[in-house]
Amino acid sequence: MTPTLLETVQPVAATGVFSWAWLLIVIPLVSAAVLLLIGRVGDAWGHLLGTLAPIASFALGVVLFVTMLGAPAEERSVAVPLYEWFGSGNWSIGIGLQVDQLSILFVLLITGVGSLIHVYSIGYMAHDERRRRFFAFLNLFVAAMLLLVLADNYLVLFVGWEGVGLASYLLIGFWQDRPSAATAAKKAFVVNRVGDMGMALAIMLMLASFGSSAFVDVNAGAAELQPTTATVMGLLLLLGACGKSAQLPLQSWLLDAMEGPTPVSALIHAATMVTAGVYLVTRSHAVYGQTEFASTAVVIIGALTLLAGAWIGCAKDDIKKALAGSTMSQIGYMMLAAGIGPAGYAFAIFHLITHGFFKANMFLGAGSVMHGMNDDVNMRRYGALARAMPITFVTFALGYLAIIGFPFLSGFYSKDHIIEAAFEHNLMVGILAMVGAGVTGFYMTRMMLMTFLGKKRWADDVHPHESPLTMTIPLIVLGLMSAAGGLLLNNWIGGWLEPAVGGAHAEGHAPSLLAITPIAIINLVVVALGVLVAVLVFGPRRDIPVTAPVTRNPLTIAGRNDLFGDAFNEAVFMRPGQGLTQGVVVVDRSGIDGAITGAAGTVSGLSMIGRRLQNGFVRSYALLMVLGAAVIGAVLVLSQLG
Repeated sequence: MTPTLLETVQPVAATGVFSWAWLLIVIPLVSAAVLLLIGRVGDAWGHLLGTLAPIASFALGVVLFVTMLGAPAEERSVAVPLYEWFGSGNWSIGIGLQVDQLSILFVLLITGVGSLIHVYSIGYMAHDERRRRFFAFLNLFVAAMLLLVLADNYLVLFVGWEGVGLASYLLIGFWQDRPSAATAAKKAFVVNRVGDMGMALAIMLMLASFGSSAFVDVNAGAAELQPTTATVMGLLLLLGACGKSAQLPLQSWLLDAMEGPTPVSALIHAATMVTAGVYLVTRSHAVYGQTEFASTAVVIIGALTLLAGAWIGCAKDDIKKALAGSTMSQIGYMMLAAGIGPAGYAFAIFHLITHGFFKANMFLGAGSVMHGMNDDVNMRRYGALARAMPITFVTFALGYLAIIGFPFLSGFYSKDHIIEAAFEHNLMVGILAMVGAGVTGFYMTRMMLMTFLGKKRWADDVHPHESPLTMTIPLIVLGLMSAAGGLLLNNWIGGWLEPAVGGAHAEGHAPSLLAITPIAIINLVVVALGVLVAVLVFGPRRDIPVTAPVTRNPLTIAGRNDLFGDAFNEAVFMRPGQGLTQGVVVVDRSGIDGAITGAAGTVSGLSMIGRRLQNGFVRSYALLMVLGAAVIGAVLVLSQLG
């Protein structure tokens, strides 16, 4: 299926409430600055200020959204110029915002889910002595992500892109006294720099091709791109997206990032960092519309990653890492949909939003379980927690049913649309997407059974209990959205996004409440088989050992070792890189530094000799004069003889 380029609606000048859109970013950014600069005097109330900031941005986002709903379709894309950043020759790079149908949905997701995560963090981080700083970093994360999605050009987007990377580094390594957390933060930072190089090169290519990095200029000029240029640009953007969204081959940082506090995991996986890559590809629809090769690469990366993430999720006993594998897989579905083109853009964003609800719900639910289990993350030491933690169980169950695609819950609509579009795009891609859905049914059912049902397997000194209201209220809200989000968005989101993503969603993929397609029925059967296998293996009557049994199954071994991603990186990049680095160090120390220090040593030695000759004794100077006269005389005599 060849991608097509369709026109997007041009932004109109900001008036009224849209002129204040910059406050969406400034409010959490100023809050972060205050919390970082105020010192210990803010420890008693810093978490409250940090929580009010995203709530205020969410309220402003709702006002903007409602205003857009009441405006004509051609006036729903609004340009908010702020000031000129820099100019050189014919180039003029400005800082401005673009509030349109795509960015406003991200604003609501980031600030809405982000606010719930902030409220949850009040209880979760209650006893952490650095709680004020934690909330400052959360605010910084939200501000950077808002800048990323609201920017009106790729260069400003890149500033938010790097801000998200910085905030993730600070939050993943928040408990920096733990070597594993510090290492995970550095790993996430370094791996993302690889993707960021692709992003930076893509922006340079845009400046060279269009003389601008503004979305309106790129969209207008994309049709004139040479196919090779469009392909290179698309692949470079994909490299950047793979880094932020943890897609193959830049996925190795994601599971290690679970070393950060659980609210960080929820924020990264549901509302901010990993969604950035999907946003980038969708926002760059004009470029991908000119290159079938790059679009196909997006589809392939998405299909492979959705299977790889599901594979990892099947083998993990750490509840947070199993959920992280699930995030890889679900983001893979979104990338696959975005690669399909106009038929898939709306589906990618649809699933991104519903995933934000149920994945935040489950990560925060996992944190609630950890809170009641003395921070133990091993599901093999859980079991029978449903009675001890009823609110966590019910809300987590709603997220579970949503992600496996239980009829009429959010995932049933958003993910099934992607699978149907995948079958229309390519039979093999559709089959892979459906297999991924079946595997999702297996590992998510495994998680539910090992955590909440069956026999209790915790130690005698562990006393499971329900979390406080600051933690359970966000779970209830997210649980309800996990259940109802798909119904609310299903018949609306495609038409809403059409002007912003360059094309209409595919016809026939917005069924009413009870309309179920044949592919949806087959998919339900495949998911049910995955659930059945999990029940047979990990059912309530099964005895689950508290330690993982030794296995020779290569699939399980690979899954437990993250498909040997770290081993591959070490063998292919780290060790050769270390050898190259060591060689450069040897040349630098022995060659360059050796020549410099050798020359300096020679001069120093000669100066020492000269200093000793200047001793202040007249007899020494007289002797030197005699010796000098003798040498000069000898030279004159020898020259006459010659």
